[in-house]
Amino acid sequence: MDNRPIGFFDSGLGGLTCVPYLMRALPLERIIYFGDTARTPYGSKAVSTIRAFSMEIADFLVENGVKLIVIACNTVSSTCLAELRARHPGVPVLGIISPAAHAVAKTCGADSHIGIIGTKATIRSDAYPRKILHLSPALDIAQIACPALVPLIEEGILQNEIMDLTIRYYLDHFLAYNRIDTLVLGCTHYPLIRKNIQKLYPYLRIIDPSEEILQSIQDTLERNVLFAAAEKGEHVFYASDLSENFVNMIHRILEFTNFDIAFKNIDLDRYRKEGQAP
Repeated sequence: MDNRPIGFFDSGLGGLTCVPYLMRALPLERIIYFGDTARTPYGSKAVSTIRAFSMEIADFLVENGVKLIVIACNTVSSTCLAELRARHPGVPVLGIISPAAHAVAKTCGADSHIGIIGTKATIRSDAYPRKILHLSPALDIAQIACPALVPLIEEGILQNEIMDLTIRYYLDHFLAYNRIDTLVLGCTHYPLIRKNIQKLYPYLRIIDPSEEILQSIQDTLERNVLFAAAEKGEHVFYASDLSENFVNMIHRILEFTNFDIAFKNIDLDRYRKEGQAP
């Protein structure tokens, strides 16, 4: 048994969508979450920049004693998962793309038309099509980058006309032209607008990687004998820019819980230079 926390990180608040599934299924586990809100979005940045930011955050999580790192970000998972694993071989590192790809391959047949939406970096990487087609070569897959969605979500612009118009701008033609019936939310921010998508396109079957990764977390904890045994403790949510919207979104997403939660702002550059304590 291991009572150390599980580390999650994302370019911003999107990765928070993974957290409720873990809290419900494994209430004894503690979480350290890092949202790089000062430097979001990652999806339109160079891969070298994404890699550098991700290494900093992974180092921070390891230095703060996590037993497992969950990359709650499709952009990072699609661009530098192997490098993060190589940098921290003593800590299991999970990407979010593989569990979703397995869900697609398991539940979709040759007559399915699968759409993937994500950031520019995720779509450019072809990570989802490669993984899905490796598992099930006969599947029909199309994908599209939706770069304006993450900034709107980070600003809290969710269930309203602006968001609906933006979704329709990207998806109306894409879905119709490719006859999409199954849509993969290839960014952890996108579950926050799932209701919008389902309202606009009620025929779609939606696959949410934020939900699918739970089984991988459970399997990894079991395989490495890492399940917590102590009473539930405090969850800590770090942000590189601890905005009011970030805090409000945590309360909104975790409204079902009665866990102890702490919010902390962290400047990674200063942390590096001064050995700043968490």
